[in-house]
Amino acid sequence: MLVGKLDLGDKLFVAPMADVSDMPFRQISKELGAGLCFTQMVSAKGVIENDFDSLRDLAFPRKEKPIGVQFLGNDPEILYSASREIRSYQPDLIDLNCGCPTENVVKCNLGANLLENPALIGRLVSSMVRGAGDIPVSVKLRLGPDRKKVNIFDTAKAAEDNGASLLFIHARAKTDKYHMDPLIEWISEVKKRVSIPVVGNGSVFTPQDAELLRNETGCDSVMVARGALGNPFIFQRFNKLKSEGSDPGQPQIDEVLSVALRHISYLAVEYKEALFLNHAKKHSIWYFRRYPGIKNFVNGLLPLRTREEIENFLKQHASEIKNRNYVESDPSDNDEQFRRRVVFWINQT
Repeated sequence: MLVGKLDLGDKLFVAPMADVSDMPFRQISKELGAGLCFTQMVSAKGVIENDFDSLRDLAFPRKEKPIGVQFLGNDPEILYSASREIRSYQPDLIDLNCGCPTENVVKCNLGANLLENPALIGRLVSSMVRGAGDIPVSVKLRLGPDRKKVNIFDTAKAAEDNGASLLFIHARAKTDKYHMDPLIEWISEVKKRVSIPVVGNGSVFTPQDAELLRNETGCDSVMVARGALGNPFIFQRFNKLKSEGSDPGQPQIDEVLSVALRHISYLAVEYKEALFLNHAKKHSIWYFRRYPGIKNFVNGLLPLRTREEIENFLKQHASEIKNRNYVESDPSDNDEQFRRRVVFWINQT
């Protein structure tokens, strides 16, 4: 797939995800066959004010290219300045987030709240294009404010008419919950109405989900978000499906353990102890969520306080899975909980 002069090939994209899309996550995704990854979404205002956390989240080594960055912003001049500022970083794509539905984002009139105003989206994109120079600008959209007010044609056209080179379309409305099926037919209709590439997104958890989305909508590529959590194997499997016509299926527990331990080693380099522990535990649970014994796993993992304890615990748990020491309900039940709420091990109040 070509975006301007950038050839993004035929691999799956990896969505920017808050508190997930750090360097270790991107490195593991790339090693297992992902195409373009994104840094975590950052505040455009934070970039021009030289906020340390914003600039840290934008940092990436050259080996991660092609890579995209994603801005949160609602002011044309700030987005212009931020896009101009990060040209020196040489990302391959700069994206405007018009899709994040979380309360702390939309209450600031950012993310999916911008869907209410297609004209503003057009002005924001135009400013980013001016600031970005030769770097392509993309826009992440949802279908509209809610299912009774789907305005994706208006927002997509506003983005295209003002210089966007690529659209990412999450096939849900702002108010939709993740257990609701995405309305992928809208992606098909957008694809017919715009001349720039369209990337589909929404509930892609397997290579077959990605293929179905492409085949039924005609989208140019597919972006994976929650489906990559603890599951970078989806990229490897998709590439095999495309190149050889068959999916090797879910990896054996030894491979899962090996990749999880490698991910933990990258996290240990990236973070100081307290942050490392939180990230290592979160990702470990995602890696092991499909297997029997997940309740024992969570209860045993959360109290641990060192990297060595975590690594030894993962090895022991993998051994117990191989020895079939757990008898419990079908682990696919955990997948269903995960699709509804990715932090499924924390009780809701």
